[in-house]
Amino acid sequence: MPRLAIVISIVWFVSLFVVRSLVQWKQTGSTGLKGFNGHVGSTSWFAGVSWSSGLILAPIAPVAALLEWPGGALVATSGPLHIAGAGCALVGVVGAVLAQRSMGDSWRVGVDESETTELVTSGLFAWVRNPIFSFVGISLLGLILLVPNPLAFLAGGLAAIGIELQVRAVEEPYLERTHGSAYRTYAARVGRFSPGIGRFNRQRAEAGTTHG
Repeated sequence: MPRLAIVISIVWFVSLFVVRSLVQWKQTGSTGLKGFNGHVGSTSWFAGVSWSSGLILAPIAPVAALLEWPGGALVATSGPLHIAGAGCALVGVVGAVLAQRSMGDSWRVGVDESETTELVTSGLFAWVRNPIFSFVGISLLGLILLVPNPLAFLAGGLAAIGIELQVRAVEEPYLERTHGSAYRTYAARVGRFSPGIGRFNRQRAEAGTTHG
């Protein structure tokens, strides 16, 4: 299924980045692409490098499988596996696009400390705090099921590590500083990547600590 994975990767990239950036630029005058945060070697910098490397490597995995590059050999092939992978990838693309639309003008890739965006808590954000990342994860799972090779596993691992660090070390502290108790109350009610999981504890919500 490398060819299908390549097609889905192209649709994924165009939908989530190219189209969304153009819409954002038309609505706000900014593409919403803010880049990495922090100095080289910092946790926030490593987070950006890790998740972006994973997303760049992801479409290379099916190309490597198709052209028989090193790291491209499939460790398993199965019809049901491919169907599940295609389903996950498509659900991930559609879900991430809907989550982006829910964010409206507040959509960003990265954090700009000089900006204050609206705290979005409706739509998919009423169920999880980071639905875009959640659906990106589902898309990556779909890719791994479509082309289960070492490069796909590496892409998924890098993206997972980077997204965890980005959310915990960059975005959550920024949102706490920007929105204070409103964000902490929201985070105590709504899970981080899946419903009910990763909520702030009562002490953090009430005391406003920026760690834990």
